[in-house]
Amino acid sequence: MLDGFLLTVFACTLAIIGAVLIGALMASLRTSGNRIVRGVAFAYSDVFRNTPFIVQLFFFFYGLPEIGIYIGAFETGVIALSIIGGAFVSDVIRSGILAVDQGVIEAAKVSGLSRWTIFTKIVLPIALRTSVRPMGSVLINMVLTSSILSTITINELTGTAKIVASTTFKPFEVYLVLLVLYASLTYALSLLINTVHRRLNRAMDTGGAA
Repeated sequence: MLDGFLLTVFACTLAIIGAVLIGALMASLRTSGNRIVRGVAFAYSDVFRNTPFIVQLFFFFYGLPEIGIYIGAFETGVIALSIIGGAFVSDVIRSGILAVDQGVIEAAKVSGLSRWTIFTKIVLPIALRTSVRPMGSVLINMVLTSSILSTITINELTGTAKIVASTTFKPFEVYLVLLVLYASLTYALSLLINTVHRRLNRAMDTGGAA
């Protein structure tokens, strides 16, 4: 069970990093002035938000080898989680970007800052400040969704629990431990998100005061 727990933590950590990076990229593309770029980003978000994760997972794991693309089970799980998480994260960050006061952006333009500098140094930090907590819900849901990775032979926490339950004939005890471990993992993640939220707000407030 401990091995499965550590594997789940590792997979979710990589997937969360991937989801945030993909989400930030897609959010910037969805607010682009280029209609084609914006359309592609919206299509990505719609496809992966509106199809079951298990179908996406099976497509990557069982479908891609049919066209000659072979990816290991663990890598497939991390990639699939990152992609679907990125679709939801992009929605959250995009909302944060659209909520940025236009007066701040106009002031930055008047100051002669480039579009890239305005986005990376002003717009994105403000958007992330307001997006951390709603993004946290997405990331916690990703951790819970990771239990589905057991369907492609990854012996993460849920997969290991199935094996232990079938060999010990103690499903009550095994799945009780499983509940506690998932609850502990999501609680730890929520504490981390709250800490990041407080630090971002403190940094922004300090910058504003300066």
